[in-house]
Amino acid sequence: MGSNVVILSNFLAAVGIDLSPSLCSSITSPETFLTACKLGVTSEVARLLKLGAKVDSRHELGWSALHVAAVNKRSEVVKILLEAGADPNILDQFSTATLKSREKQLNALHVLLAREEEFSDRLSNRANFQNCTPLHYAVLINDMDCVKLLLEAGADPTIENSLGHRAGEYARDESTKSLIDTYTQIFVERKKALEAEERRKFPLELRLKERIIGQEAAINTVAAAVRRKENGWYDEDHPLVFLFLGSSGIGKTELAKQVSNYLHKDKKEGFIRIDMSEYQEKHEVAKFIGSPPGYVGHDEGGQLTKALTKCPNAVVLFDEVDKAHPDVLTIMLQLFDEGRLTDGKGKTVDCKDAMFIMTSNLASEEIAHHAIQLRQDASKMTAMRGATNIGDLEQAEKVTISRKFKDQVVRPILKFKFRRDEFLGRINEIVYFLPFSQSELAKLVIKELEFWAKRAQSKHDIELIWDHQVVDTLAEGFDTHYGARSIKYEVERRVVTQLAMAHERQLIEKGSKIRIIVSNRNDLLASSKQSKNSTSSESKKISSASEEIETGATIKLQVMASGSKKYKDLEFDLTSNPFSMPSV
Repeated sequence: MGSNVVILSNFLAAVGIDLSPSLCSSITSPETFLTACKLGVTSEVARLLKLGAKVDSRHELGWSALHVAAVNKRSEVVKILLEAGADPNILDQFSTATLKSREKQLNALHVLLAREEEFSDRLSNRANFQNCTPLHYAVLINDMDCVKLLLEAGADPTIENSLGHRAGEYARDESTKSLIDTYTQIFVERKKALEAEERRKFPLELRLKERIIGQEAAINTVAAAVRRKENGWYDEDHPLVFLFLGSSGIGKTELAKQVSNYLHKDKKEGFIRIDMSEYQEKHEVAKFIGSPPGYVGHDEGGQLTKALTKCPNAVVLFDEVDKAHPDVLTIMLQLFDEGRLTDGKGKTVDCKDAMFIMTSNLASEEIAHHAIQLRQDASKMTAMRGATNIGDLEQAEKVTISRKFKDQVVRPILKFKFRRDEFLGRINEIVYFLPFSQSELAKLVIKELEFWAKRAQSKHDIELIWDHQVVDTLAEGFDTHYGARSIKYEVERRVVTQLAMAHERQLIEKGSKIRIIVSNRNDLLASSKQSKNSTSSESKKISSASEEIETGATIKLQVMASGSKKYKDLEFDLTSNPFSMPSV
């Protein structure tokens, strides 16, 4: 290995670069490999790869071997790297010398010199290069050979850098631009075909149901509308508009987020959330679309128009739309009707391809009561038929809001609030979110317990288990006013609090196995009264507590220490552990 270092050192010295063995701990270090790529020494690059150099090695400042080869017009090296499996779409993590020096806590001048000496001195030292691909650099440097190699290897010409520019936007001659345009069209068509095939194999309904518990009817309604849009069966002159109705905490916002994740992947700009409770006054319309000329804040732009300018096809969530001022609703009507919006500066933002989702708690109590009544009626019918299998029982929990209820109960409430038929007329789908059924509540509890079990295992090396009685008991803590959040709070209050207390008192340790069980509360009171550590005053407190609290199920913990085969109860008296019991 030492002779290899000397060989490369002699070579680099011959071309004016001093690289002694003391500066390089290994011949296959990233610095050595990147230097060979920059200089275009194909034999060295190939040999270093055989010796174990990583093909996607990065410089400590962020660029990769393929970046440095492309920007220095080393087409032969680019070819070797691609054949060795280099990612043609790898993103440069270098931004600017100033930003990178702050991030790495280095001297800005040293970073700038390193960029020029070890990457390229032909680029602007003021430009931001973050998220540039090798194709960006090949186009910037105007190297047609590298451009062809990268495109043929699968480089994606639609990738945008941090400034929002594709590689083709930097093309200086028509031949390069034409080549990239051709591959862009091919890539887009191929991507559409792959996405269509993926949608057939894994429909949107299934994707959403993996992330959202319950609300099957709401999911199916939204997925059907998205499918029409994706396949070109929709009105291209108007955006899709939804109104989500239902109680708090039952999945309205979460469904909007998941639709955005599906349509825009990890693109943050693809989801715009606007809290309409901030637009209750007439003058706050200016915050929405921007102030007109001559008014304070004119240069800042509006919250909505600014966000839509960045991503015209975003999923826009208008949260609690019923709280907005009527003048704001007028602006929204223009948006829904024309698919465009004029901001305070007079600039028109086209957003016909966007998706608008409004949420509201209007008629939530009526919807909840109607759904519960439908479920009760369905359960009675199921019982009369003598059905006992799980499938029939779950089917009884699935109910559909009737057309009569929508027209005679919900629509008058909406009309009274919004006072405009044309506003309601521009809504493509009114989506109803129903209260959780018993089986759905159980799934929510299990999801929350699994979250804490994973946390206990990863952070404390403790295994957490439970049975169906625990799930049923915790599900009783559901509060229709808080929705799924009430289950989260119930698990934290009755289970996690005990875990934290046991951890603080060193009653559990790494490698332990904890079993969550349900115990009758009267048994716990009796056990606490008989505790040797209980004083007479504590007994009085417990006696008083027993008179105030109804008899019911109590959550308890049992621990099996590492190496043991028996569970042991973790005892807490009521005064120090009131949280194991349901709230009253």
